[in-house]
Amino acid sequence: MKLIVGLGNPGKEYHSNRHNIGFLCLNRFARSNGIAFDKKKGKARVGIGKVAGEEVVLAKPQTYMNASGTSVNQLLQRYKISLPDLIVVHDDLDLPLGKIRIRLGSSSAGHKGIKSIIESLGTQDFIRIRVGISRPQSSDENVQDSIVDYVLGDFEPDENSLLEDTVRRVCEAILCLLTEGITASMNKFN
Repeated sequence: MKLIVGLGNPGKEYHSNRHNIGFLCLNRFARSNGIAFDKKKGKARVGIGKVAGEEVVLAKPQTYMNASGTSVNQLLQRYKISLPDLIVVHDDLDLPLGKIRIRLGSSSAGHKGIKSIIESLGTQDFIRIRVGISRPQSSDENVQDSIVDYVLGDFEPDENSLLEDTVRRVCEAILCLLTEGITASMNKFN
């Protein structure tokens, strides 16, 4: 069984935020595989089903981004899933919109949701699909405020076509991870 987690913030006001691209990708993946988020377990909206012969638990933590680790840890324990079977989909400021990177391990690179997961699990050894959202173009003195406003902002209308293509490719990458493993997936999508 695999646990596939999309990171984001719960609530309608965050639905189309850049920070919620993990939720957007997981919503599409669930829809295309006939899985409904019809359960609430481990502080997350959860959908369970089979994809390419593999049992999967799809989860969208409802703890807000900065506390995602609590939910992920509870879900791993509840479903008795081991770390090599965890895949986390999240936004990445350091990749341009439209780029994705699959990686096993590494630091949080400042992403507070990933930092929370690393702290809760006591390791950084899990698979991540980093989804580029670009970095804000800002000359503000307070760069941190600029970044917060940017990630909590919605995608611009002129980004929708690229966003749609990116979400589709992330879904293909998840399927590739399930069917061909991490090495083949990294070779195809990185």
